Amino acid sequence: MKSSALLLAVGVLLLCPSAGLRAQELEPRAYSPAPVGTNFLVGGYSHTSGDVLVDPSLPLTDVNAQIEVALLGYVRTIGLFGRSASLGVVVPRAWVHVTGDVGGEGREVKRDGLGDPRLRLAVNLLGGPAVTPEQFAEHRPSTTLGASLSVITPYGQYEGEHLINIGTNRWAFKPEIGMSQPLGKGFLEAAAGAWLFTDNTDFFGGHRRAQETLWSFQLHGGYTFRPGLWLAGDATYYTGGRSSVDGVKNQNRQENSRYGLTLAVPMSKSLSAKLAWSTGLTTRIGGDFDIYALVLQYRWFDHRRS
Repeated sequence: MKSSALLLAVGVLLLCPSAGLRAQELEPRAYSPAPVGTNFLVGGYSHTSGDVLVDPSLPLTDVNAQIEVALLGYVRTIGLFGRSASLGVVVPRAWVHVTGDVGGEGREVKRDGLGDPRLRLAVNLLGGPAVTPEQFAEHRPSTTLGASLSVITPYGQYEGEHLINIGTNRWAFKPEIGMSQPLGKGFLEAAAGAWLFTDNTDFFGGHRRAQETLWSFQLHGGYTFRPGLWLAGDATYYTGGRSSVDGVKNQNRQENSRYGLTLAVPMSKSLSAKLAWSTGLTTRIGGDFDIYALVLQYRWFDHRRS
């Protein structure tokens, strides 16, 4: 019973909202500059559903997941060495329902709780100078090159005796570099990064689970109809991420791609909504998911003394 359960865990662990879904992110406008002193309060919801493809040698079939995630976040733009930069934090709460057959016997797992909080620091290296909102309104869009560091902290709900958890009980770091090129009312963006993981030293009763680097690449192309109203086509490819338990490597190296659409709609001067959809294009190992998301963003500027 324990060995077959462990196989199920190895097959579906990448489902956890703080783990594998991070690699599948499609984030257009991630490196678009904003004026210094801009604050964003973000609330969102996403629905993820689909099948999980695992190593064919494992006795796992018909593995399916339904994941609901609500999130709350805050982002602030700052000036850093004369360049526009941003600091952000996001805290998710997730509801996970996983079903699958192990050796012909059905299994079902349900979890709900807080996910691993995420921090992100981004800075523009080329273009995107640190300017006030008034100066930004006069600024003509230009090529921007930026870098970021995302950190996933191990503070989500996790219990070592459970095979599937909301949290991952490890740190994860993603350095990334991205470029944004305006093309009239259109834009073209690209980004490349790598997720680096520490070990989970309490995986299923005290085992050590390690994971190799997971590389990710994104490409976005879009059109701005008017300020705040834009539509983007998105694509991502990610590879690597092979895991091991107590030094024994699993045959779960990922090599997957996804595509989708993102629509941003202004609702008022300070409030906007973002609708996103994505689906799997090719999946070797991992989740072949459909993802639907709605994010509301409220923006305000710092008050300045006259």
